[in-house]
Amino acid sequence: MAITTSASRLGTSVFDETPPTELRPNWSQKDAEMTINAVYRQVLGNDHLMEAERLSGLESQFANGLLTVKDFVRAVAKSELYKSKFLYPHFHTRVIELNFKHLLGRAPYSEAEVIEHLDRYQNEGYEADIDSYIDSKEYDASFGDSIVPYYRDLVTTGVGQQTVGFTRLFNLYRGYANSDRAQLAGAASRLAGQLATNSASAVIAPSGGCDGWGYQSSKQGTTPNLAFGRSSESSTARLYRIEVSGISLPRYPKVRRSNREFIVPYNQLNNTLKQINKLGGKVASITVAK
Repeated sequence: MAITTSASRLGTSVFDETPPTELRPNWSQKDAEMTINAVYRQVLGNDHLMEAERLSGLESQFANGLLTVKDFVRAVAKSELYKSKFLYPHFHTRVIELNFKHLLGRAPYSEAEVIEHLDRYQNEGYEADIDSYIDSKEYDASFGDSIVPYYRDLVTTGVGQQTVGFTRLFNLYRGYANSDRAQLAGAASRLAGQLATNSASAVIAPSGGCDGWGYQSSKQGTTPNLAFGRSSESSTARLYRIEVSGISLPRYPKVRRSNREFIVPYNQLNNTLKQINKLGGKVASITVAK
């Protein structure tokens, strides 16, 4: 039975057709290899893994029965490989979104969950925060020691799930052929606005099209990010007006205008100010747009 009536359009049919990967008793080396690849695919967000990047030492311990699936998941999430892909390049709100996705198979359900993990990271460190996902009752109930985490909220069982998780997960999951480092929206948080307002978004099809589904625009692309009254679907509702003087237009000969206005959401303020600075502009004022 399909997860939804439009499973193929949503890119979820692969989860309907393929059962979760479980390492059962009396497993073979072939089973171990399949499990290792499934852990890499899930925990590394379906990102391409070069042969030189493989964690050969951990793989050997797992293949020799020294690590459970849960142990291997934990070790990959704490590895320098994982940190280089998902910790160092991102703001921590995005890191937490990805940790939820990779380790618990869902999106955060509330801003309180994000704050809890942010506090733990700051007070106890990265490894303690990773442990908090994997040692949780939720992880044990969903995956135990032998099942590789998977995107649980794409399979609506209702057990321990919230409806909002299904729609939010589509802000994080962009299709089985996509990876978490290849998404058009870049390194920005996908859910900050929704979590802050405790709201849900429309389901955004992985194709990125707008044929009856919510559209997720690229961070840099042909779709404008800014508009009066509302910015892109991932932004917050409050907009700010930046008045700029002395900005240079990117052409030759240099032409300077006396003033210019930008209308941007809060989460675009920093990047817009950097761009203004590059163009030699001087910010005259920043006010809430009404």
